[in-house]
Amino acid sequence: MTTVLALGGNALTRAGQRGTAAEQLANLRATFASLGPLLAEKRLAVTHGNGPQVGQALLRQERAAEDVPPLPLYLAVAETQATIGALIVAELGAVSGRRAACVLTRVVVDPEDPAFAEPAKPIGPFYGEAQARRLEAERGWAVRPDAGRGWRRVVPSPAPLEIVELDAIRSLLDAGFVSVSCGGGGIPVVRRDGRLNGAGAVIDKDRASALLAVGLGARRLVILTDVPAVARGFGSDEARELRTLTLDEADALLPQLAAGSMGPKVESAARFVRETGGEALITSAGALAEALAGRAGTRVAG
Repeated sequence: MTTVLALGGNALTRAGQRGTAAEQLANLRATFASLGPLLAEKRLAVTHGNGPQVGQALLRQERAAEDVPPLPLYLAVAETQATIGALIVAELGAVSGRRAACVLTRVVVDPEDPAFAEPAKPIGPFYGEAQARRLEAERGWAVRPDAGRGWRRVVPSPAPLEIVELDAIRSLLDAGFVSVSCGGGGIPVVRRDGRLNGAGAVIDKDRASALLAVGLGARRLVILTDVPAVARGFGSDEARELRTLTLDEADALLPQLAAGSMGPKVESAARFVRETGGEALITSAGALAEALAGRAGTRVAG
């Protein structure tokens, strides 16, 4: 049985941290230490986000632009995919004793996807509204509030259509490796004149993870985030954790969920279940053991 494990941003960088390599390694060590049951899976494919890291990479480029030519956005995604992948492989191997390998992964998107005209994917650090508005004017950014935690830069996030390195990932699993792939949703590319050209976007990693899970014929998709379960009325006094969601219930709940936060997780979980008949679980690393036993988390099933 193949399991796809999608690591959320808090597996790498916690609130109040600068996101140094040492901080990210320590956070990964703690995350993997709590994932014992999953790390024992024979066929395990790991994916991860890169929102804070790709935003930082772009900031570094802007500040060094007079001395070093900046990279386009798709190469900033590739850069963070490689650096985060190296950190994950190092800590996963140390904690689990498993062999792991990172695959730089390209993901095909549609150049006519309307998301290119409507930036919505949050990247980089959080700002207060006044600072975000100033950066919007000075740097030509698009900015939006993000789930009540502050304001962030947003970039296009087209739907993933095809994972180019799918066969390579499957070969790693067949050989007994844990694969680390689709980092940051994958390097976005479009097909033009028989070539794959980079696109200026950041793909949502949960949508890419669901696409990977479908392509691998996985039976389980586990999406780790910073809350223990999906909640109806999140952020209100009436918030209530949901233990299970049918596909119909997930579809009905989606309009109530934040588009840049829990919405894509529930949407991706439902897509995976609908296309495979498998099971999806949304929870936090700390609640995983209880979630696997059915006492925490949110399970999405047909």
